[in-house]
Amino acid sequence: MSFFELLTIGVGLAMDAFAVSVCKGLSMKKLTISKAGIVGLYFGAFQALMPMIGYFLGVGFKDSITAIDHWIAFVLLGLIGGNMIKEALGDEEECCDDDLSFKTMLMLAIATSIDALAVGVTFAFLNVNIYLAASIIGITTFVISVCGVKIGNVFGLKYKSKAELVGGVILILMGVKILLEHLSII
Repeated sequence: MSFFELLTIGVGLAMDAFAVSVCKGLSMKKLTISKAGIVGLYFGAFQALMPMIGYFLGVGFKDSITAIDHWIAFVLLGLIGGNMIKEALGDEEECCDDDLSFKTMLMLAIATSIDALAVGVTFAFLNVNIYLAASIIGITTFVISVCGVKIGNVFGLKYKSKAELVGGVILILMGVKILLEHLSII
C-alpha cells in the first residue's frame, strides 16, 4: 500500500475519534493545549496499537485464507464504513462531558479504535508494513483529534456527523479498491 492509501485509511479510521474529540471540546469551558494533547494522545496511541494487534492476529490465519483475503478486506472495511455511515445518519445523541480521567479516556480510546483492529487483520492479508501503517494511523489520529477538540470548543457539534459520514465512505471505497485490484479490474 502506498503512503497516500495508508494516510487515507488513517483519516477514515480517525473520524470516530474526531467525533468524540469534538464532543470533548464542546464540553470544555477552557481549552488548553494539554487537554487537547491528552485527547490526541489517547486516541492516537490506541489507533496505532489496535491495527498492530489485528495484524499479528491476522498473520496466524493468513496462509490458510490467502485465496479469499481480498474478499475479507472488502467485507471488513465495508462493514466498518457502513456502521460509521449508519451512526452518522442516526438520531442518537452522544453525551458530551469534559472528563479526561484515565478510566474515561481509556474506554473512549478502545471504543473508537475497535475498527482499527479489524483493519489490522486486513493489513496482514495485504502484506502491509504494519509499523509504517500504525505510525501513519496513530499520527493522523493524534492530529485530527487535537483539531477536533479545538473545533468542538469553537464550533460545537456542527461537523461531528459529517466527519463520521466521510470516514465511513472512505473506508468503503478503500475496501472496493482492494477488491477490484485483486480481481484485476483496476
